[in-house]
Amino acid sequence: MANTYIDAGAVDALVFLHGFCESKQVWADFMKPLQQQFRTIALDLPGHGDNTKGISCYSMESMAEDVKRRLDELGVKKCLLVGHSMGGYVSMAFAEKYGHMLNGLCLFHSSALPDTVEKKENRNKTIDYVERHGVVNFVNPFVEPLFFSDNRARLKEEIEMMKEIGRQTPKETVLGALAAMRDRPDRTEVLKEAKYPILFIFGKDDGAVPMEKALEQCHLPDNSMVYFIAKTGHMGMFERTYETRKTLQKFAETTF
Repeated sequence: MANTYIDAGAVDALVFLHGFCESKQVWADFMKPLQQQFRTIALDLPGHGDNTKGISCYSMESMAEDVKRRLDELGVKKCLLVGHSMGGYVSMAFAEKYGHMLNGLCLFHSSALPDTVEKKENRNKTIDYVERHGVVNFVNPFVEPLFFSDNRARLKEEIEMMKEIGRQTPKETVLGALAAMRDRPDRTEVLKEAKYPILFIFGKDDGAVPMEKALEQCHLPDNSMVYFIAKTGHMGMFERTYETRKTLQKFAETTF
């Protein structure tokens, strides 16, 4: 049976959550240098990767409960939680209920804000498209625009890897996750009330989390670090691997 997580390294735990139509594999290479210093764990969120059995709900809250259950199984009492995109939404739901388990939180191209009315409408259109045309026809044109245009040629292999991961995502997961992202609440109060430091990593050319939305939230925590990266879209772990990893490493060193 395939593992629904990657677990390696020392004692202090960095826990990585992937985004929509992704899997733990997007973090595999990114984590390796960090394993010399930290325990690193990458989880498959419900319905994604190897975690596809017995999934009945795709809400951010139910995904956060799944994360909590598996951290308990792995003996993780406290961690630095790193959430990319939808994984950040799950991280916020986790932080709302289990903030006492966090040494720190990193929103990696993600947000505590809810969908705008326009974004909700786009989610509904995407749900309709997937229902009518299937996952493969949705994923193939979906992935490449996540990367800044100037980075796409040198990252062809990573783009194809992400497409393949996305194509393997079950249709019910795609539909359920789209609805769950659409319906997630505003969790900016969680940022305001956080008793742990928060790191924000944003791409300046990220269409999914535009600059104005980034600026709305990064000042809310009492203790926050913000890293804006030029010529970077939504996939900083591939587009700016060294810079984002070093930023996360330095942040982690302050939290443990």
